[in-house]
Amino acid sequence: MNEHLSAWTERESMAEAMIPLIGRLYRKNNVVTSIYGRAIINQSVIGILKAHRFVRQVEHSELSVHDTLPILETLDKLDLGRAHIDIGKLAVRYKEQGNGRSLEDFLREEVGEVIGKYQEQCHEESCRDTKDVVLYGFGRIGRLLARILIEKAGGGNNLRLRAIVVRPGGAENDLEKRASLLRRDSVHGSFKGTITVDQENSALIANGNFIKVIYSDGPDTLDYTEYGINNAIIVDNTGKWRDEEGLGLHLKSKGASRVLLTAPGKGDIKNIVYGINNGDIAEGDRILSAASCTTNAITPVLKAINDEFEIVDGHVETVHSYTNDQNLIDNYHKGSRRGRSAPLNMVITETGAAKAVAKALPELKGKLSGNAIRVPTPNVSMAILHLNLKKDVTVESVNDYLREMALHSELQKQIDFVNSPEVVSSDFVGSRHAGIVDAQATIANGNRLILYVWYDNEFGYSAQVVRCVNQMAGVTYPIFPSRVR
Repeated sequence: MNEHLSAWTERESMAEAMIPLIGRLYRKNNVVTSIYGRAIINQSVIGILKAHRFVRQVEHSELSVHDTLPILETLDKLDLGRAHIDIGKLAVRYKEQGNGRSLEDFLREEVGEVIGKYQEQCHEESCRDTKDVVLYGFGRIGRLLARILIEKAGGGNNLRLRAIVVRPGGAENDLEKRASLLRRDSVHGSFKGTITVDQENSALIANGNFIKVIYSDGPDTLDYTEYGINNAIIVDNTGKWRDEEGLGLHLKSKGASRVLLTAPGKGDIKNIVYGINNGDIAEGDRILSAASCTTNAITPVLKAINDEFEIVDGHVETVHSYTNDQNLIDNYHKGSRRGRSAPLNMVITETGAAKAVAKALPELKGKLSGNAIRVPTPNVSMAILHLNLKKDVTVESVNDYLREMALHSELQKQIDFVNSPEVVSSDFVGSRHAGIVDAQATIANGNRLILYVWYDNEFGYSAQVVRCVNQMAGVTYPIFPSRVR
């Protein structure tokens, strides 16, 4: 028994030694470190150890801190430039492909592109090379976007959340109430950091970020330059305007340069699912949509399956958590069935996600139908993909392929993979992937395939939105190890 405790204590000690290395690489070099897609920045000792243990689900053995600590120590000495580096994958690759090389020689080859590229970060207002971001609306998605943007601000010159725009006419203590909603969340837990209310300047100060709170009756009535905000990307979280005419109102406000809608766009607006068609984002695009949470969840998996096995046709059924659009108790609602109490009922409703897939993935146009069931959970949803393929498949062949896609493909940020018989919806709260394939639930019979894809319809979607904003702002990171083994 003492042996187990001694081994645990040793692992704790090594994880503690990793924390300052992770922090220094992030804040000094703007290097984001992760373990098999799980970011380890600002994690506790236990969080780091759990990230190591997760690896056994995908590599069939637990990753050891004995393998990853030396990688961090070596990276810390290499004068790195901005990058995303997965130290877990590097550790496994070194075991498999080290071929007798020293760890430093191996890492110099793997991340050579950014070695010696370090540029000292300037934190003065006059020289920070940031892109201003304004959140128009501060509901469920708006507050999660704020959390992610504030978290990322600590790594150097990236996106900078400058302002939040909300409707006037709130309570006298409006700022305190909005700060409290950012600080405490019944689903996602408490904010990681500190938040101060600056009443005099109508602002929130979150982890040192000064965020102006602007009260406005309309998107075209603002002058952002009054607050030192210029060429800002406006992220509209309200869903009130979804066509070019309505969203174009934002561009009439001085200091606004581009608009991103966090809902499906109508008309000719490009609906972007990051990882799929973000290459369609052109410099001249002034208004874009980040599509819906469900479209983001299913499109990457559908693309992966279509690329390998070719989809003939299929049906998408979403089992979706209730949203703020529904009623807490029975009351009038313009939509069919949605007037009934959300916490007490399963509610059949429509979804446009199946058709919307074709906007990001034209090769599936006309091949998918879809429907939705709203269920009494506050967050995390599931998409069930019933697919007819052009070739016969087995559970093992499909799962092995999707596991590889989740770990080593261009879609590794979008597709996650879990192979536990015990997971339930709450286990995926906070997931930053667009969707998570549940390998234990996969069904295959000849050319018929059924996949179950979990997704945090709030946080996972917000992460996809931020990825779109990054590209719109020209903020990109090389990713290591290379995605193709």
